[in-house]
Amino acid sequence: MERFVIAPDSEILIGRGFPRPLLPPAPARRRAGVVTQPGAEAIAARVASQLEEEGIETTIHVMPDGEEAKALAPIEAAYEWLAERRIGRTDSLVAVGGGAVTDAGGFVAATWMRGIEAVYVPTTLLGAVDAAIGGKTGINLAGKNLVGVFRHPRRVVVDLAILDALPDRLKREGAAEVIKAGLLAAPRVVAAYREHGIEAPLEEVVPASIGVKADIVSRDFTETGDRALLNLGHTIGHGVEFATGISHGEAVAVGLVAAAAASEHKLGFGETDVVLEALDRTGLPTASPPADRSEVIRLIGLDKKRKADRLHMTLLAGVGRPVIVEVDDDDIARGLAAIGL
Repeated sequence: MERFVIAPDSEILIGRGFPRPLLPPAPARRRAGVVTQPGAEAIAARVASQLEEEGIETTIHVMPDGEEAKALAPIEAAYEWLAERRIGRTDSLVAVGGGAVTDAGGFVAATWMRGIEAVYVPTTLLGAVDAAIGGKTGINLAGKNLVGVFRHPRRVVVDLAILDALPDRLKREGAAEVIKAGLLAAPRVVAAYREHGIEAPLEEVVPASIGVKADIVSRDFTETGDRALLNLGHTIGHGVEFATGISHGEAVAVGLVAAAAASEHKLGFGETDVVLEALDRTGLPTASPPADRSEVIRLIGLDKKRKADRLHMTLLAGVGRPVIVEVDDDDIARGLAAIGL
């Protein structure tokens, strides 16, 4: 299996099938709790079966689907389940599912008994290359991800066979974040999507994408500097996402087009056609659905990366050459015009 070390006590394993043993060594571990979601229960059962074979007493808890898993009531239910199953300080919590489950499961693990070991088995491409990597956990209270902690999982297991079996819709959703990583620091990933579209080989693009994020996060875990590079496509993309209700992956794709246009205006970026071709070939949108432009601008103004009333965006001087720059209304207008707003 391919291995990335993102911190001294956190690793990412990428391959086909699960490693043996599935969990990192811990002589005092006796039990593991597996949290999962509807649609990932069969994979969670495989995880639990292997853990039982390896001598670990294991139980499964199914959380609600999607963002509903990140509400307070399901989090409280997860704590009660851990207490009932006597999951203690030396035991582990394994989150099996998409990004919402790893967000919620990671938060539960980080706060149960002041922190127990977390291991993630992402079951979506978006979860594998983005949500499960980087140590951000969060639940939704008064807003998205406003309650959370920075805490790396001890191990992330990315099974390419699971990702290969995903429907094209979910492959496409994750591809937006993979292409983003390619634009940041792995041009060969962008080339793979330009050539193969949705059939870009996962053995090539997934490790490369994870490697980009792992490298950036290892330099700036708590987002005081370089980690903001990972927001490429997100500043305007998030505004479109919340104004229109499109999926996160679709919004990132649209945001990448807007960022390319702003980069062309601000920095002389000359490869907008490369961005458009990679997204087009993959079946991702390159324009916003109909939206209230003023509402999108309002949402952009609420971006949490805003500093002292100044908005900063990650833009591109070239493919593989990202920079964080202060932008003005004209830069935003250029980006919005490029996506039809």
